[in-house]
Amino acid sequence: MSETFYDDIGGHDFFVALVAGFYEGIESDEVLRPMYPEGDLTAAKHHLTLFLEQYWGGPRTYQAERGHPRLRMRHAEFVIDDDARDRWIAHMKASLEKQTVPSELRDELWSYLESAAHSLVNTISH
Repeated sequence: MSETFYDDIGGHDFFVALVAGFYEGIESDEVLRPMYPEGDLTAAKHHLTLFLEQYWGGPRTYQAERGHPRLRMRHAEFVIDDDARDRWIAHMKASLEKQTVPSELRDELWSYLESAAHSLVNTISH
């Protein structure tokens, strides 16, 4: 094992692939896609890739470009209910399942991603 989870899981290439697969699902999602007003998802892909890389021990480029992540604050403007959370989780899980990584790393990453998704819910579903 190397020094960081980032290196162990495959570094930059892994996170680029994970995020690309995730946003393939977002492209056609009628609930989540409207949360990205820009014409394409290039900036969103870039930000998520940098965030995940930094969180898991990679380069601190996210911090240099955007400051502290403040996930809840950055997502506060969006209506994130149980449906939106579950859709996010489904797209991320589908992307993660396409990646070839050792199960213990996959499990650790998945635990964080699922927990983060639950923490961002800010609206009660009716």
